[in-house]
Amino acid sequence: MTDASTGALAARPDLLALTPDTLAALANRGLVKRATKELDAGTVPALTTEQDTTVRARFDDGTTTSLPPGTGLDDGDCSCAAPGVCRHLIALVLAYQRLATAGTDSATAAVTDWSPGSTDDTALAEAVGARPVAAARRTFERGYAAVVHRPSPDHPEPRVELPTCTVRFPVPGEIAYALTDAAAALRGEVVALAVWAFRAADAAGTEERSLPVQVGGRTTAPPAERPVLVAAVELADELLAEGVAHVGPVHGGALARAAAGLSAESLHWPAGALAELTEQLTAYADRNAHYRPELVAALLTELHARRRAAALPGVLGSREAGDTPLRRVRLTSLGCRVHGTPRSLVSEVYFAHPGAGTVLVLRKAWTAAEGKELTGHQLSTRRVLSTPLGALAAGNLVSESVRRTPSRALTIARGRLGTTSITPVGASWTELLEPLLVRDLSALTAGWEGRPPRLIRPRVEAEAVHVVALSQVESVGYDPAEQRLEAVVRDAAGTPALVTAGYRPQCPGALDALADALEGGATHVSGSVHRSGGGFRIDPIAVLTPAGPIVPDLAAGDGSTALAAVVHGLSDPLTAVLDEAISAMSAVPHSGLRHLNNPARSRIDEAATALSRTGLTRAAALLRAFLDALDDGSPADGKGLANRCDAWLDAQLHLLVSSELRSSRPEFATALASD
Repeated sequence: MTDASTGALAARPDLLALTPDTLAALANRGLVKRATKELDAGTVPALTTEQDTTVRARFDDGTTTSLPPGTGLDDGDCSCAAPGVCRHLIALVLAYQRLATAGTDSATAAVTDWSPGSTDDTALAEAVGARPVAAARRTFERGYAAVVHRPSPDHPEPRVELPTCTVRFPVPGEIAYALTDAAAALRGEVVALAVWAFRAADAAGTEERSLPVQVGGRTTAPPAERPVLVAAVELADELLAEGVAHVGPVHGGALARAAAGLSAESLHWPAGALAELTEQLTAYADRNAHYRPELVAALLTELHARRRAAALPGVLGSREAGDTPLRRVRLTSLGCRVHGTPRSLVSEVYFAHPGAGTVLVLRKAWTAAEGKELTGHQLSTRRVLSTPLGALAAGNLVSESVRRTPSRALTIARGRLGTTSITPVGASWTELLEPLLVRDLSALTAGWEGRPPRLIRPRVEAEAVHVVALSQVESVGYDPAEQRLEAVVRDAAGTPALVTAGYRPQCPGALDALADALEGGATHVSGSVHRSGGGFRIDPIAVLTPAGPIVPDLAAGDGSTALAAVVHGLSDPLTAVLDEAISAMSAVPHSGLRHLNNPARSRIDEAATALSRTGLTRAAALLRAFLDALDDGSPADGKGLANRCDAWLDAQLHLLVSSELRSSRPEFATALASD
């Protein structure tokens, strides 16, 4: 045994690697502050270390605490009555760090490039328990997708994004200290899944810092031939053949059942597409303004695209449960969006989850009373989680009752509101880390290179939502013809971007509030970030000003404020012809292949001509091939119908991917013309 008074403490690199933030995540920030305050006041425990490097502490009140090597704080031993990680264990770690580093250079150590995948299953079971490893093995046998992030100077902790939680490894070589936002009951299981994900990434032999992987899975039928997926695509084909205008409620019910079947097999992404299709059929039947033919066409295309690319990791879904309970989390609101009709509105509150580096969405539907109408401002006083929506949209949420779906939607368990608290957001936006807080848009979007098209990416809520730090607001203007506010801003690195928002009658005061916020010393803006025409576009959700956050969709006002006129740039003919072609092709699933009329065919023919004149010859050829398939004289069923479905799908896939590439990378214009 070694007494601390001699200064010869046994080496425990794991304890030295525990930062205050890591300790706060393992316990809570209040315990860390209390232990630090007591040490500063001179209440320092006597430390000793055993031959096996176990650290023991004896406090003045007689409390004894010990922390063996190779275990986390949860497995530490303390004679006090407090459950879990107590302040004595925290004090032991802090006291050890102070004594071990006394008189040494405390500069930040270099990034340790290590992989949790190097941990074998025996050590893994010792760290998290045999039973959690056995539960994780069942998920491994089914197969699951993950994104592995190796250590880097910006993010020195290796981490894994599992479908419904994130796992971080803050202490090099020590799995027992792994952090996760999953509930305590699931911690061991998700840590094992994360270790195996790193093992799969290591086996891939690539040096990429961020790598999507598909882990485990039995060798069964090819993913594209899964019976539930085949049945779902067949329903989609029948909808394409008959058209939204001609199918009845029976087809909508069949789509809903198919979506449930896909979810039951953890194929969440095609299930989400089917669920949206069902909502679109309902909206059309109800003559609701939510119905959009272009969205129906895109969803049908997505189902086929996911089936074609089913062998790629993560294309069909997460292979995880429908939702996962999270441990006590602190979320920072990034504002709220409101959309819908005056009789039926949906609010979406966006929350940054700093511990996981993701954005979650809390969605709620609101229905007006008979004969009444709703606006976003009226919703601001409606209560969510016993708190006005306006306060929730500009606050920090701390909860032990949160559940997260694979798509990063957020739910709060009913009946447990007492474990949820909300405080003003304050300066929390400025304390977020990258990529949640963006200071350089160019650096952010550089990481998007090489990612797959949206049609086969995970269906993640708020995928592009970030907080952008602003250095300047150059201009704010309004286009009365388009009913759109446009503002030119610069990020902290000086890169220009366009903040753009359209007028919506359900939020009449939104544009006025947005203009006032941007002109009133805006320092940050939250919103969806996109590349557009070689530049950057931000669809704003909220704006942070010296007076606090402003949430335009919940603002008062009637939209009568006079705004300065916007100065327009040159139009983009390539984008215009692609948009028109996509709109023309969306008439097919609306009317149906069996019922397509001559005006719809003529519009597609005109779109093909415009594409050809603009140099997009490949897209034009695919549209003409579809028209030829319609006129080949074969029956409107069997092989003839299949050929027409395939021709429509080929053209639609090319148009949607071309439009995505065009909006994000204008240098693709030449490639689109010939590809």
